[in-house]
Order: sequence, then C-alpha cells, then structure tokens
Amino acid sequence: MGRRTIHSMLPSLPTLPALLEHIGHPRQPKRPSLLQFAIVLIAGSAHAASIAWPFAFWLAQGQPVWWLQLLALGVLVWQLDRGISVKRAAWLGGLFATAMLCGTFWWLFISMHRYGGLAAPLAVLAIVALATFLGLYYAAATGAFVALAPVARVGRAWRALVFAALWLLAELARVKLFTGFPWGEGGYAHVDGWARPLAAWIGVHGLTWLAALVAAWLVMLLRASKGPRWGMALVILALGFAAAQLPARDAAYKKESPAAPPAALSVTLLQGNIPQNEKFQPGTGVATALQWYGEQLRDAKTSLVVAPETAIPLLPQQLPEAYGAALQSRFAKGQQAALIGIPLGSHQSGYANSVIGLKPAASAGPGEIYRYDKHHLVPFGEFIPPGFKWFTQMMNIPLGDFNRGAVGQASFEWRGERLAPNVCYEDLFGEELGARFGDPAAAPTMFVNVSNIGWFGNTVAIDQHLHISRMRALEFNRPMLRATNTGATAIIDHRGQVTHSLARHTRGVLVGEVEGRSGITPYAWWVSRYGLWPLWALGLAVVGLALVSRRR
Repeated sequence: MGRRTIHSMLPSLPTLPALLEHIGHPRQPKRPSLLQFAIVLIAGSAHAASIAWPFAFWLAQGQPVWWLQLLALGVLVWQLDRGISVKRAAWLGGLFATAMLCGTFWWLFISMHRYGGLAAPLAVLAIVALATFLGLYYAAATGAFVALAPVARVGRAWRALVFAALWLLAELARVKLFTGFPWGEGGYAHVDGWARPLAAWIGVHGLTWLAALVAAWLVMLLRASKGPRWGMALVILALGFAAAQLPARDAAYKKESPAAPPAALSVTLLQGNIPQNEKFQPGTGVATALQWYGEQLRDAKTSLVVAPETAIPLLPQQLPEAYGAALQSRFAKGQQAALIGIPLGSHQSGYANSVIGLKPAASAGPGEIYRYDKHHLVPFGEFIPPGFKWFTQMMNIPLGDFNRGAVGQASFEWRGERLAPNVCYEDLFGEELGARFGDPAAAPTMFVNVSNIGWFGNTVAIDQHLHISRMRALEFNRPMLRATNTGATAIIDHRGQVTHSLARHTRGVLVGEVEGRSGITPYAWWVSRYGLWPLWALGLAVVGLALVSRRR
C-alpha cells in the first residue's frame, strides 16, 4: 500500500459554485428547502434595494445599484438552472418576486395604516397579498423557464434568451393587467448604469430584458463544465462597457434652430409640504394651502410657475369667489403662465384629477385656460376596482371615483415650448406618455409632473419616483419638471440628470431654467406607433421557438 500524502488525508473544501450546485440538486423535494427559501428571499430583497433602499444608496452614493440588480437575478437563475422540477422553479420565482415587491412598495403600509386607519396586521397582510398576487407572474415565468429550457438538452445562450424573454413577459403583465402597477421594475436600476444610453432605444422594459439576459448568460457561462467560462463572461462585460460609451447623440435631438438657440425657460416649482393628515381638512390644511400657494403664485417672477397635484384642494365652485377670479386675472396679462393641480368637475358630470394652465390670451381678452385630466388612475385611491368596496370601507381615506382623461392629450404651449403634464404615477407608464410623439411637429418639448406622494411618508417612495421621472427623460430625450407636495421637487434635464432640487419634506420654492428639446428618439418613434407590442412580440417569439424546440 503506497504512502499517503498529507494533502490527500485532508478533507477537500467545496468551492462556492459547488455549494450552489448542491443547493439546487435535482433530487431535492419539489418545494424549496429552508436554505433555498432564505437565499431567494435575500436575492429578491437585494433586487428591490438595487433600485432604491437606504443601504443601497449608501453603497452607490445616492444612485441605484445596477450591479446589485444583476447579482440578484443571477442568484435566482443559478437556483433555477439545476435540473429542478417545474413546480420547484415556480416556488422559487414566486418567493423571489414576493420579496422583491414587498421590498419595493412596503411604504404602502404608511398610507393604509397611518392615514387610512387600517389595523397594522391587516395593512401588512394587504401588502404581502398584493406582492404575492403580482409574484404569480414571475412564478409562471420561472416554472416555464425550467419546462422550456431543460439543462441537459438546451445550450447556454438559448437558455439565457428564454429566461430573459419570460422575465420580460412577466414584467409586461405587471404593466398591463388589472390597470398595471410596474413600480420598481428592474430596468430602473440602470438609470445611472452601463445600459443607460440604450434607454433612448429600447426603453425601461427593454433594459429589464437586457439585464435579465446578461445576468442569466453570465450564470450559464460560469456554470459551464466545458468550454470557455471567463473568456465569454469577459466578452459580455466588455460589450456592456462599450454600450456605456455610446454617444448620447444630443445633436440629433436638439431643437431645430438655424439661428441662435432658443432662450431657456425660467421656472418656479412650488412645494407646499402640507401634512397629509391635514391636506383635506377645511380648518387646517385647506386654509394653509390656499394661502401659501396663492401667495407664491402671486409673487412668482419667472415665466412659468408650477404648483403640485391638488395644490388647490377644492373644486373651483367651492373656492371663495375672489380667490378664483384673482388667479385668473393674475395670469391674464403680462409675460407669465402657470400650471396648477386642482380637482375639476361636478356631481352630474363626474370629477377629474386635473391640471389647469393659465396664460395671457393671444389677443385682448380674459386669458386662456388649459385643462389636462389624469388618465391613469390609482386603484383604491381614484377608483375602486370591482369587488373591492369592502376593502376601501375599512379605511378612512378620502376616496374619489374619478373620470379618466384621454391618452395623448394636447400639450400646454408657452414661450415656444410644448409642456406635457402628467399627474402622480402617470410618468410610470412611458408608453402612454409616448402616445404624444406620433406627430413630431406636435410632440412635447418637455414633461411636467405634478405629484402628491405625501401618503407614503418620508421614504424611498420619493427616491423611486424621482428615478422613474429620470428614466422618462432618458427615453424621450426631454427635460422633466417635477412639482410635488413633499418631494422630490426637481428639474431634470434631457440627459436624466437632476440639475436643481429642493430638500424633501420642506416648504419651499425652486427657481431654475430649463430648455426644451425636439427630435424623436428611436424609443419615442416605435412606442408612439406600436405601444409595447414589439416587446410582447419579442418575448412571445422566443417562447414560441422554445415550445417548438421542446417538442422536437
């Protein structure tokens, strides 16, 4: 018997890939083990943190953490791509998505419990139930991935494509089904990342698909038993770096002007910081809002003044007669205009969450009044979904049953600019904003978002919403003005960068300048004509090919 070496007598230590391999062994039960349960919950929470969580903001100095999003998706793919059962894959995807979504919109608890009076356990249960329901889309996607792309029979690149296509379809389902609630989509993690130049080409949903593809392909390469591992992984990373160096092509989108460029528009953005529990109370919040916003609209010196969503918290017919007349006369003459958030309508015609625009008339007269009505209403806040009246009756929140405005309403024209208002989370739906870009001659030159997310406290909801607006600026190459009740009131340029901002949860006035843009980005061109159908077609085409391949 030969002499044994000391090295051969020592137990071999498993590598990290070996440990992950063991976690996903095919003979495991259909439901995840406690270890896998913990892994996917942590990964889902990390995905939420990559978009906007306090510790993630510390890691990246206040910016979304794009690499954390890729890492989170990579961990999920690693768990799925082990020859596990379809049922087990669906469990893992559902758990990941539930953690991701709870970590994304946990702040709904504040609106339901603090302001709505719903018992804390019921508020927590409602958020988990919503996240679990939306997580079913992702559970279906991950289960289908394992069914359509079995490890032993399909190549690495094809498996990555199938995963990315199914993940994209799950996100699109969250955009469209049941009025849509795509808050916290993965693509927003890349508003400052390597893929940001591609936003003007493929939009946030395209970035979500690309991130899923890159994360899955890197995992496939690192798990490969044969062939180049690190070489191809480095190629993918190099391509990502090259994409980050793509020129912004500003010249292609600048305002056409054979002479001197147009003068910048001076703007005043108002942030009243009216406490949410007082905002609609006649003796406190209403009186404060009428006085403060009235004074700021009267004293503003810039060309444009913007007041946030429901800055005037009463219907016009409820206002003191002198108040409404003073507002109209203030902007009927001179060189100034205003956009003001206010509810409009009557019991007979119905109500709308609206923005009015006041500016001098082109000829002698009382002045022109522009109107924009919110199109994409908030479920449970601005309309009650069928069958859920029992739930809203449990909360003490002033609810409305508002009428919907049309998609693609006309812009407010002022000083050579076409300003396109959107209210609250309407800027979450880029395809609806894109409907205004079908005719380049009438396309907006800048967006104006008016919001009140005071319902959600001083939380990451403010940061998330700011990044949503920044992504719209990147997609359409348009600046975005944001006037809010509690934050983030800001001026975002056409590159998606914040140039001016106010501290959140403070009362203040933001004064700055902004220049509109014209020209149509590739994303604006195709989304204005086809909506999201090209992305649906991409996802369904890959799934269809996977079905054909599976049958063969």
